[in-house]
Amino acid sequence: MLTIKTNTEGNTSVITLEGNLDTNSAPEAEALIRETAASCSELVLDLKQLNYISSAGLRVLLIGQKLMNSHGKMILKNVDASIMSVLDMTGFSEMLTFE
Repeated sequence: MLTIKTNTEGNTSVITLEGNLDTNSAPEAEALIRETAASCSELVLDLKQLNYISSAGLRVLLIGQKLMNSHGKMILKNVDASIMSVLDMTGFSEMLTFE
């Protein structure tokens, strides 16, 4: 299960993901990221409460990064060690920006 919260201040939008970003929750997260990315210049994904990420979740992060590359930046914030390990093993840590 994934809980998604959003907050926008000016040109910065923060999406907080809590729970599991997997095959079941990826479509909802992707839709929200696509919608949010269209209207901001900085997209922050707060992953402090993200417990698990599957390949479908990694795809969502990649989509967000590609969308923001055209007109802004995406930052991953508060990445848990277990999630960071997955990002490192898959090479995603080389493509993404962390704070």
